[in-house]
Amino acid sequence: MQPIFYVMAILGCGDGSVDCTEARMVPARYATMAQCRADLANRIAANTDVPYPVIGADCRRIGAQMAKAERKPSRG
Repeated sequence: MQPIFYVMAILGCGDGSVDCTEARMVPARYATMAQCRADLANRIAANTDVPYPVIGADCRRIGAQMAKAERKPSRG
């Protein structure tokens, strides 16, 4: 099973931060969501060449995710 990590997508948005689309992915991985969010302002500042009026960023979870199965009591 592969590990879980977080990546950041740079988003280009229209005026008023609407109709956002992914412009590029930041070539960095973060061990936690908190680390990714802490780096948002730096990465947005480093990606001002995106041709949109508004630039944003979003941290996303990447990797295998398992659902927790809860055992239901059997009838009988």
